[in-house]
This record gives sequence, structure tokens and C-alpha cells, in this order.
Amino acid sequence: MNKHCNIAARLPELARERPDQIAIRCPGRPGPGGMAAYDVTLDYRRLDARSDAIGAGLAAYGIGRGVRTVVMVRPGPAFFLLMFALFKIGAVPVLVDPGIDRRALRQCLDEAQAQAFIGIPLAHLARLLLGWSKSATRLVTVGRRWGWGGTTLAALEAAGSGKGSQLVDTAPDDVAAILFTSGSTGVPKGVVYRHRHFVGQVELLGNAFGMQPGGVDLPTFPPFALFDPALGLTSVIPDMDPTRPGSADPRKLHDAINRFGVTQLFGSPALMRVLAEHGQPLPTITRATSAGAPVPPETVARIRALLPEHAQFWTPYGATECLPVAVIEGRELQDTRSATEAGAGTCVGRVVPPNQVRIIAITDVPIAEWSGVRELPVGEVGEITVVGPTTTDSYFNRPQATAAAKIREVLGDGGERIVHRMGDVGWFDAQGRLWFCGRKTQRVETAQGPLYTEQVEPVFNTVAGVRRTALVGVGAPGSQVPVLCYEVLPGTDAVGVEAQLRALAVAQPTLAGIATFLRHPGFPVDIRHNAKIGREKLAVWATEKLGV
Repeated sequence: MNKHCNIAARLPELARERPDQIAIRCPGRPGPGGMAAYDVTLDYRRLDARSDAIGAGLAAYGIGRGVRTVVMVRPGPAFFLLMFALFKIGAVPVLVDPGIDRRALRQCLDEAQAQAFIGIPLAHLARLLLGWSKSATRLVTVGRRWGWGGTTLAALEAAGSGKGSQLVDTAPDDVAAILFTSGSTGVPKGVVYRHRHFVGQVELLGNAFGMQPGGVDLPTFPPFALFDPALGLTSVIPDMDPTRPGSADPRKLHDAINRFGVTQLFGSPALMRVLAEHGQPLPTITRATSAGAPVPPETVARIRALLPEHAQFWTPYGATECLPVAVIEGRELQDTRSATEAGAGTCVGRVVPPNQVRIIAITDVPIAEWSGVRELPVGEVGEITVVGPTTTDSYFNRPQATAAAKIREVLGDGGERIVHRMGDVGWFDAQGRLWFCGRKTQRVETAQGPLYTEQVEPVFNTVAGVRRTALVGVGAPGSQVPVLCYEVLPGTDAVGVEAQLRALAVAQPTLAGIATFLRHPGFPVDIRHNAKIGREKLAVWATEKLGV
């Protein structure tokens, strides 16, 4: 790695190589027919120059190298300018999903112990009223500042204008950011990202998907847009609420895709379902990517049908702590559909080199040293572990969570590395493909043995009229009663659907023991991707419904 191991190091180069290429295009004001005008743009020259000016202003204000800085700014020019400015000067942005539970949000911000807080006026008001980030002494408002003190982003940019490059010589192991997980299975944890992790991600993403400078991307998860400038892409920020991808307006997405000739698209499974149900072709898209949760086979098939024949539909597997781990293209995923619907799990493809993925025996206790694990052979379900360039090594101020998820491995040459426990269960097939079987904490431990959500639910999801199913356990682990919660499509005979579900459970040996079925009006899902089912909440609901 070169002297500037920094995701922002590519910006000055791109500003010289392609100064007039649009780096970021934002919705801006409303246009004709309710569609966004997209009249707010930043080319590479301005993105580099303005982020330098903001970086200089931040540093002069006391937000410099190593300063943890909460960023609560809506997706738009200010967000991207700020993030690249913070990366350039070596400050440490702290990102938390704004839609999570208020108590969890406060806990996350308290754990981060940030010295600075940058936010829109509403975020500052909430900070005062709800007691967020009391440790922050440097306050910056994006927009009009009221009575909470500090300064404004506009003032800092003006003060730093003309000061030249602000890119510092960050080292690979320097902390680059603290990114909180979605919290879909508990209180979000702050993942410590070092500069080498971001640089590794850019390299792995570019290699895995063949991304080339000059493409046009529509990233419906804003943090992913930060990779676009590092890859020389034009990022078109969609006109939607990023915390509710499942409620996005497909007309607005298609308007942006068609108007700007979008060539690649990222969306959660919930957003892909929106596009699939809308049914309008996507003729300009050559690469679509979906992550955050397994993509239902039906959605894969429908999206593939909307794409050009030569286009690729990738579903990478990974997590905030390590991404990407493995990838599979839609054609191969469709080929594995019958196995998925027969109870094999979801195929997530082949490991992205140079990652190393190994399956170990399932346990719920911490493992300090790799010498204490039992590695499992091909074909056997166990816990998925990974080590590679993007594998993070700790959670900020969460030593117990770090101990539970990280394993120290001593190498033959005397060196060592950190192995991440994905918290997922899965297995390798004879072709070297990884199959995902569900979250480890969401497995159902019955008296007859374990049941895994992604080996059970896809089988039941084949029943006509079923929208989604979710397996949960009621009772103590080891003697849990498996309960299948299900949603039905509008206008469906729910009684008939349950009869079919029961018949399927009797007919399939792998579903033996599942005899309790509960219809649910609408599953709880994560706020980041609207795709991960909140099975912990469903288990509580099922327990109450059954009066156990």
C-alpha cells in the first residue's frame, strides 16, 4: 500500500484525470411530474477542491486527525463532501442508522464517545433534547445554526478555501471510521474500520464485479455511494427515503435510471422486490447488485427477466464487519433454486479471493484462539468464519462483543491474524460454493436437533399465496417447539394456505416436527435494508399467541 492508504486518495488523481466528469448527482428540487430535477451536481474537480476546503476548515476548528465525529446528515452533497473531507484529514466519522430505536441510538452515540458532532438542525435539536453525544465539544451545523453554539459547515468551507490539499499520510492501521451495524439481531455495534479495510473493499469490489471508471451507479444505500468516487464512477443518488427501501417509488427510480443512463444498480432485496413487482424493463443496466439479506429466488428470476441478456445480477454475501466475502451471479443462483426450495439453504457463491472462509463447529461461547476450533468438512453445516483484507478486528467499546466475534489465529511464520465469526451458519458443497443457512442465534434447537431458518423457510415459500415465512422457536433451547409464522398475499385464502403449509410439512422429511403455524399481519424487518426479518420479535409474539 502506498503512503496514502486512504479511500479519498484517489480523488486528487481523478480530479486531474477526469475533472469534468460528474462524481455525484443529487435529486435537488422537485421537477416536472413530481420527478426530481437532479439539479445538484459535483464533478470530480469540485468534489476534490471543496472537500479540501472543508477539511482545512474542520482541522482549524479542532476536528482533525483521530477525532471521532458523529455525522448525522441526509444523503446529498454535504454528506459526501463531509465524508471525504473527514477521510482526507484523518478524522474518524461515526455513522449510525438514524431510524433505529431511540434508546439504541443513544447507547450507540454514548459508546462512540465522539469529540465532535456534525448534523442538520433537526439532529442538533434531538441531540439537545435527548442527550445525545454529551462528550462532543466541537459542533458543526449543516444549514442554519440556532442556539446550540458551534459553527456552520458553510463557515468552515469558506475559512478553508484555497488552502490546498488536505490529504494526510494515514497509515493502513489508522482508524478510518466507526460504522454501526444494522442491529437486526440486537443493539447495533460500532465496527472499527481501519484505512486498509476501506482500501481493501474498493479493490475487492472492483475486482469481483469488474467495475471500470466512467460507469453510472444508482446506489440506494447511501454509504455505498462513497465507493463510487474511489472507483471513478458517477453516483446518482436516488429520490427515496434510504431507511425505507421497501417503500421506494419505482417510477422515480426508473426516471433516474433512464435519464442518466445508469449502468449499475445497488439495492436491498426489498428494493429489488419493488422493481420486480413494477415490472418495467431495465435496458441500460449492465450490473445489478443486491445485498443485506438472501434474495428470494422469485425476485432473482423476475429481475433477471427485466435486465438485458448480457447483464449480470450479483448477490454478494458479507456483513458490515467484512464485505464482500462471497459472490454469485443470478444465472447460477437460478440454477441452485431447486436445491434451495428443497431445503439446502441459499447458495451465496464462491469466496472472493484472497478471503479465506472456513466452517467451524457451532458454539455460542467465545473462542480466543484458532487452536480451540473444530473445523468441519465439506457438506457439514457449521458456523461461517472469514479472514481477509476487509476483515475488521474489533468493535468500539464493546469488548464482550469483540471476544464473541473474533478469533486470534497464530500463523506458521509466527505472525497472527484476526478471524471473524460471521454469526451465520452454512456449508460448502463439492464445487466449492458456500451455502447460507441462517443466523446462528436464530436457529431453532428442538429435541430432535437443530432447524435452520434458510433451510426451512424457502421450502414453505413455494406455497401459492404465501408472501413470506419465518421459523422461530418457542421454549428453552434443546426442547424448543418450532413455529412457522407466515404472511399471505392480498386476496389470498389464508385457511387454504395454512392447509397447504401443513401438508408440505408432513410430506417433507426435513420439515418433520413443524406442526405449529401462525399467520402474521406483517413481519418486523431491519431499518437499513427492510429485508432481514426480526425473528427475535416474532418469537416473542409467537410465545404470547400460544400462551406459553
